[in-house]
Amino acid sequence: MKRSGYTDLPLHYGHVPKWLSERMSQFGTLIIESLVYQFGKSEVLRRLSDPLWFQALGCVLGMDWHSSGITTSVMGALKKGINPISKQLGIYICGGRGKYSRQTPDELQRLSDHLSLDGDKLIGASKLSAKVDNTAIQDGYQLYLHNFIVTDQGEWTIIQQGMNTNNKMARRYHWHSSQIKSFIEEPHTGVVGMNQGLILNLTDKKADPTRKSIVELTHQEPDKMIDEIKKVIMPRHHEVREKDVNLKRLGSILALAYEKSFPDFTSFLLMHGVGPRTIQSLTLVSEVINGTPSRFNDPARFSFAHGGKDGHPFPVPLQVYDESIQVLRSALNKARLGNQDKMKCLQRLHILQKDIEKRFYPQANFSQVLDKEKKQSCQYGGRTVFGEAKPEP
Repeated sequence: MKRSGYTDLPLHYGHVPKWLSERMSQFGTLIIESLVYQFGKSEVLRRLSDPLWFQALGCVLGMDWHSSGITTSVMGALKKGINPISKQLGIYICGGRGKYSRQTPDELQRLSDHLSLDGDKLIGASKLSAKVDNTAIQDGYQLYLHNFIVTDQGEWTIIQQGMNTNNKMARRYHWHSSQIKSFIEEPHTGVVGMNQGLILNLTDKKADPTRKSIVELTHQEPDKMIDEIKKVIMPRHHEVREKDVNLKRLGSILALAYEKSFPDFTSFLLMHGVGPRTIQSLTLVSEVINGTPSRFNDPARFSFAHGGKDGHPFPVPLQVYDESIQVLRSALNKARLGNQDKMKCLQRLHILQKDIEKRFYPQANFSQVLDKEKKQSCQYGGRTVFGEAKPEP
């Protein structure tokens, strides 16, 4: 088994306001539907098992770009939107935060009975993954969220998150079933992070397969273990800074949306009632759907699609958000009826942006880009948890 990686995130408290959570559920579901339609169910699970892609998805949905809340909010939104249409998509989301995480075995059993899956195997994977990340790995993070995403074919991805109250950080763990043969036969996990001394403490009999695998893993050279895991540590600062963003990629997105040197495609989209600001958002959405893994090493960039609920990098532009939802929903509905034009337009946004990127050299001042977004925020219905964006004097 291969664990896809983990991410360290600053702890954030509070809740997502209803005006954002409802949009997150709608838009997140549409993105997953688009992935299933274009690439299949397995690709959805592969993406969800990638910590950087997951972070980019949360940013596009308007969450704070680096906080722990991105995990609970995104998974809650996806579960709310996807499970009512699970039969259509072939993807089911179980578990959640706190008491909902403890309901995962019962959910998996009911689901397995309904889909004729091996319930014992799925429940075993759910429990064992929690044992590894919560008990077998003594890294100071106590699990409080466990989501089990499974297809009607039995393939699964696990996303779980732990809290460390001492350093005020959360750690998110990603698992993927695609390479599993046996929990016992293959070394399946490792830990990368600050040296905290002895981290293996396998005392529970139920963790015996995990104990054997991890003991086997400890006989390997540390460098080999490091190669098996991707680690992402998000910075503690809340605001989006220039160093957090690939300016060449961001600049090419802005150029595609606003520069007159690309009139043909922009004019085509404008014919459909889509303005430059929405093109900026849809380009980032297109990359989330169509981009390769190497495109997600700066997830903060994706917060330039729909901002963040705390106002970083700017307030959530509700008008643009709603327009993005409408365009993606329309493209999906027409594609299902055989009209691929709009879906191909969205795909082409990503292709065009990459083409521009090859010859683009960033010249814009990063702070000027932020200032522009904040000043124009009220024009697009900008909103944060603190209220509506106000016109600057």
